[in-house]
Amino acid sequence: MPSPAQPGRPRDPEIDARVLAVAREHLGTRGYEAMSLAAVAEEAGTTRQAVYRRWPTKADLATAAIAAMSRAAERTPTDDPYADLVRELRAYAAGVGRPGGVSLVGTMLVDATDPDLVTQYRERIVLPRRAQLREILERARDAGLIAADADVETVLPMLTGAWYATALAGEAPGADWPDRAAALAWRALGGTPR
Repeated sequence: MPSPAQPGRPRDPEIDARVLAVAREHLGTRGYEAMSLAAVAEEAGTTRQAVYRRWPTKADLATAAIAAMSRAAERTPTDDPYADLVRELRAYAAGVGRPGGVSLVGTMLVDATDPDLVTQYRERIVLPRRAQLREILERARDAGLIAADADVETVLPMLTGAWYATALAGEAPGADWPDRAAALAWRALGGTPR
């Protein structure tokens, strides 16, 4: 997320969009370590100073570029938590399945990774996704669609972790993965999937 606007000339939102798009492309093709703010600025047709004003560190830019892809605000809750769960898992699979998605997550697990990057990635990407999934499952529990004592906290990492485990094993999770994962989680939580 860009830092607050500084006094002076108003910000050009087109620069923000161009820089974030180029940063995503660099992350996907080169990886985080090889991404350079100077190269991103040049390819986006702006200056390094303009980039640094908006995103003071490489971690700021990388996590902002990924977070900007989120369409979570467009996925408003419905009266069908099961359908909402499938929809959220489809969005998740599309996000991590994009080029470079798994490699970026792998970067988060390396001990030498910039701690600022890990913190920002967790705060901007992982925790909001987990909160979205938790809210869906809690609505299902409140509606009596899953067990009253359903262990939502244990299922949350299983939902997203299953995709990574499959991909890391060299297998394609498949287009039906969101449906299968939702059904499995729903059963594990004491519900009857459709």
